[in-house]
Amino acid sequence: MNKLVIFCDFDGTITNKDNIISIMKQFAPPEYLPIKENILGQRQSIREGVAEMFALLPVSLKDQLISYLLEDAQIRDGFADFVSYTRKNKIPLYIVSGGIDFFVEPMLEKFGPFSGIYCNESDFSGENIQIKFPHGCDEQCTSQGCGCCKPSIIRKLKGSNALSIVIGDSITDLEAAKLADVVIARDFLIEKCEELHISYEPFENFHDVINVIDKRLGV
Repeated sequence: MNKLVIFCDFDGTITNKDNIISIMKQFAPPEYLPIKENILGQRQSIREGVAEMFALLPVSLKDQLISYLLEDAQIRDGFADFVSYTRKNKIPLYIVSGGIDFFVEPMLEKFGPFSGIYCNESDFSGENIQIKFPHGCDEQCTSQGCGCCKPSIIRKLKGSNALSIVIGDSITDLEAAKLADVVIARDFLIEKCEELHISYEPFENFHDVINVIDKRLGV
């Protein structure tokens, strides 16, 4: 059997809620709402939209944002067991997230180490929060507007003989899902997979994910 490599989203996948949207609902002015809708409707690039939303927030909120998310965010059921499962079966597990380092990294710390964590970065040096995008699109990406470009990361890390598994829930996972050998999806990503006739397996928790990998791939 081919080697497996797992690429797992963070916001709304590892966590029960999308942390960026939670931040915006709690702290941002209502100007974030049309930006969010434009991103989901694919009328605005993820990179541009995320940068615009965070630019609405002053850097003075940094400590409040972190405290709020560490208290509010919940890790999806079964994630710790899933991480143990990947280690036991020697399956590389990469976290690929459109989220931001200031909350992704502290939330994942107790579960690590991982094969790698890829996410966007924050800059609190100015008046408003600025987002940096160190994992941009390669020349093969059809979007060219990703924040953290998941298909580019998959192409870089997968290896020629590996079977890629993408786990995700939202629009930021769609391009990765198009590229994956196996898609494990929930929420908005299911809608897009059905709309575009992309084969997927549904999940609600990470015990479901373990079962899918066991049944589909014979681990």
